[in-house]
Amino acid sequence: MPSPNAAGRAKAVAGMGFGRGKVILLGEHAVVHGRPALAAGLGAGVKTRATEAEADALHAEPWSVTVRPGEDEPLARAFAALLEAYPSERPAFHVHADVGLPGGAGLGCSAALGVAVADALDQALAIERTPEARGELSLRWERVFHGNPSGVDNMMAAVGGVAVYRRGEPLERVRPRRPLPLVIAHSGESSSTKEVVAGVARQLEKEPARVGELFDGIAALVNNAKLAVEEGDAKALGQLMDMNQGLLSALFLSTEKLELLCRTAREAGALGAKLTGAGGGGCMIALAPDLEAAGAIEAALKPHASMTLVAEAGAA
Repeated sequence: MPSPNAAGRAKAVAGMGFGRGKVILLGEHAVVHGRPALAAGLGAGVKTRATEAEADALHAEPWSVTVRPGEDEPLARAFAALLEAYPSERPAFHVHADVGLPGGAGLGCSAALGVAVADALDQALAIERTPEARGELSLRWERVFHGNPSGVDNMMAAVGGVAVYRRGEPLERVRPRRPLPLVIAHSGESSSTKEVVAGVARQLEKEPARVGELFDGIAALVNNAKLAVEEGDAKALGQLMDMNQGLLSALFLSTEKLELLCRTAREAGALGAKLTGAGGGGCMIALAPDLEAAGAIEAALKPHASMTLVAEAGAA
């Protein structure tokens, strides 16, 4: 029978981790096809803790789900894919995750979970890894859920702040001159990022000139938005967000509910509003002049949304 001290050691937390949620301010979908996106980290995210165990397992709350490598379920396959990057000669771990983001909302929930799990495992195994490297590592997790992810979600989950992301290139950090108060509202509609991304790819294959022109237009908006953020020009940033929403609508990514939320936010004083993430449902974001105005915008959105929150984008 093990001593009390041995039992205590077995239950001790070996590592703790965190992965941030994110919003894409501008650049959805175009970023999958080589154009830049402007993204920002959120303060909300996923917290994890890893303890040594007899076998690897991942438990996620508030979903009350426990998975193990070898099980035929997306979360289990993602966990297994991540574990393959770690030494085979290592202790087994039970990882507990507290998920503070809604799934399927465009806020990077799956990426935040993958980064948080990797963060806890790195700490438990005394592996020194930069946040950027952890973001790259967690791509193997994201591919299980999204097939061909751009990489922006997992990179922002690991690094945070505000940055321009282009696939295959280092993050370009952006320093906002002023806070970016956002109101986030969930449409109540869900969509599969994997399916929506594949649908846009089919559009590109069928109409390369039209879709390519839309992607180039989005890229130009992203470049101008970066300057607006650096210069603290919130009015210009809001206008660019509105234009981005128009181009995303031209890609058939918006819905009547998302359009209603965007319109309601603008009428309540938002400087700009657009969908964020894959589209086809999920969340919209509205840029507020300040936090006081954000409260009024949120109040206007509440009757039409399944969830709302106010956040200052750019948490690092």
